Amino acid sequence: MGSLGAIVRHPDDVYPLLKLKMAARHAEKQIPEEPHWAFCYTMLLKVSRSFALVIQQLDPQLRNAVCIFYLVLRALDTVEDDTGIATDVKVPILIAFHRHIYDRVWHFSCGTKEYKVLMDQFHHVSTAFLELEKNYQAAIENITKRMGAGMAKFICNEVETVDDYDEYCHYVAGLVGLGLSKLFHASGKEDLAPDHLSNSMGLFLQKTNIIRDYLEDINEIPKSRMFWPRQIWSKYVNKLEDLKYEENSVKAVQCLNDMVTNALLHAEDCLKYMSALRDMSIFRFCAIPQIMAIGTLALCYNNIEVFRGVVKMRRGLTAKVIDRTKTMADVYGAFFDFSCMLKSKVDKNDPNATKTLSRLEAIQKTCRESGLLSKRKPYILRNESTNSSTMVLILVIILSIIFAYLSAKRQDN
Repeated sequence: MGSLGAIVRHPDDVYPLLKLKMAARHAEKQIPEEPHWAFCYTMLLKVSRSFALVIQQLDPQLRNAVCIFYLVLRALDTVEDDTGIATDVKVPILIAFHRHIYDRVWHFSCGTKEYKVLMDQFHHVSTAFLELEKNYQAAIENITKRMGAGMAKFICNEVETVDDYDEYCHYVAGLVGLGLSKLFHASGKEDLAPDHLSNSMGLFLQKTNIIRDYLEDINEIPKSRMFWPRQIWSKYVNKLEDLKYEENSVKAVQCLNDMVTNALLHAEDCLKYMSALRDMSIFRFCAIPQIMAIGTLALCYNNIEVFRGVVKMRRGLTAKVIDRTKTMADVYGAFFDFSCMLKSKVDKNDPNATKTLSRLEAIQKTCRESGLLSKRKPYILRNESTNSSTMVLILVIILSIIFAYLSAKRQDN
């Protein structure tokens, strides 16, 4: 659960956090018995717990296809991310990866921690992949081939222009959006979404991650990973790594705000994509990450801490998003509230203030015109009490004791 201090400041986080904890336990119990499927779902929980919780709600066949799709691309990404692999070794693996998924014995040792386990025992993923229906296999192979080729291209090329940035994000995330749309369509539950909307769904998430992970990427050993486009950062500093130094704080924040403004371009497409979804489980699967993205952008905007450490939504708010995102009204409400939060942080003296405000107003206009804002749950930006009252503390302690007791009792049984 979240830290005690955060829970005291936000007491209504308690119930969603408890539900999230119980959902995680339930997901662990739903792991299949077959060794290859057990490995895949166990690994999914390790590399992306929040994603695993949402995926569990999908129809079984689609759930298996999305699980394998995610792990295949996670493995491909692990090869790309490992800066210790020589380029002449890495590029052929990326280009041929779509063929390796048909090989029940192929594996390649790289990555660290759980990602190394995934790569060392990749044969389990291949075995599961070969049990999927042919239409799912074809969609996964197609996207893996295109993504591997795109990653290989950018191993040898810097992200220079904004067009390069969009192209790179298309290869590593926009194609994920296209692939998921193909899987949703193959399941018979959704119409095939337009490619440009599917692409925007991926780009919005990817650009948010690239912004949030600046410090981790720039400090990567043995070699920095640089995804911010030179066309943007060169307006503020001479070298991308200069943004992390305290003497460049003002320019760093201006550059950050420029990057966030660029990411906001995709928000309206994302809203349009989600508004067309019919299946509740697919809708939640898509909507929760998008709300997390707009929330993360709101936290990162104008925030020097992006260059000092990790900026992310508190766990209690994440739990609320997972628990309460059920309708398009919830999505419009979250996008509207987080855009209001971001708007309140815009400094009129920022070089991109006018452009930022224009994009935020466009998002808010889309949300208003939906006619659903009156039905939204106002949990995103509520004025929550910050007084650490004795009653709130007692409530938290009692709930924690009850939860610990019930957990111990289940283990004894």
